[in-house]
Amino acid sequence: MLRPFRVVAFFLASLAAAGGALADPPAPPIPSKPTQVVIISFDSARDISQWKRSRALAQRTGAHFTYFLSCVFLLSPETRKAYVAPGRSAGKSNIGFAASKQEVAERLEQIGLAAQEGHDIASHACGHFDGKHWSKADWLKEFGSFEHILENAYAINGIEPEPKSWRDFAQHVVVGFRAPYLSANKALYEALPAAGYQFDASGVSRGPVQPTAGDGIMHFSLPLIPEGPKSRPVIAMDYNLYVRHSGGFERPRKADEFTNRTYDAFRAAFEAQYRGKRIPLELGFHFTLMNDGAYWNALERFAGEVCVKADVECISFRDYVSRRDAGPKQTVGG
Repeated sequence: MLRPFRVVAFFLASLAAAGGALADPPAPPIPSKPTQVVIISFDSARDISQWKRSRALAQRTGAHFTYFLSCVFLLSPETRKAYVAPGRSAGKSNIGFAASKQEVAERLEQIGLAAQEGHDIASHACGHFDGKHWSKADWLKEFGSFEHILENAYAINGIEPEPKSWRDFAQHVVVGFRAPYLSANKALYEALPAAGYQFDASGVSRGPVQPTAGDGIMHFSLPLIPEGPKSRPVIAMDYNLYVRHSGGFERPRKADEFTNRTYDAFRAAFEAQYRGKRIPLELGFHFTLMNDGAYWNALERFAGEVCVKADVECISFRDYVSRRDAGPKQTVGG
């Protein structure tokens, strides 16, 4: 008579001979991570050379950007009175106007080219005034000025020929907004959906956060990211880094140091999401070359490394909103 332990041994040996029926079942597949989204935007969008430089960067990396346009840069000194800001006289602006009719023409050309290439043309209002005390009516007036000046920019400035599709383009292209100084109030969020906007990118968050829907629009926030030797948080925007690094004054001799610090901060913020929950990372810039172009140099290095990854997409705010609206089949980070 076989003893119990021999029975067990014989049973196991028989199973092994029969093809290893006791082998561990296959592990469940590891869920694939969503695509890491990076959203890069530019405020004011003034200098023609920076339009060209940003578009060239996009062509090298496959990125799509959002350009938050200030409409006063579509008015020359001669036509500046076509703009009237809430509570101010005609022709007033915190950031000036275009230098000439020729500059307006060149900027309009760049806007059209960028849109053809799939970039997002959005609104940064017109005169870069702080609207924290504006009423809903004030915001709607500012939005109306932006829409009127963009649509009629060729005619207002006497620039010919006006592209046949320009007015239809101008009436439908702008679906997003960022407030000057990131200064928003309750009245703004009442006015945005009333004016037909689909997203607002005026927020600031403690770190990368999921965009949220509310008040009829999608809300985005520039995150605070660790930066510098002490990893102190700073808004992920070139101007805030400029103030952090040099107090808002030019220090071109330290441009390389500032470039490296900025790149390191961007890359660390990216890696935290890429290796983690893959929440979209938002980075903001201006067309001004602060500290001898340190922040643009960091941007070009960063985008050249991450936007080309197979599981990373550098897309615009409009792209993100349209994909979310399209439903769950879209592979958008977060």
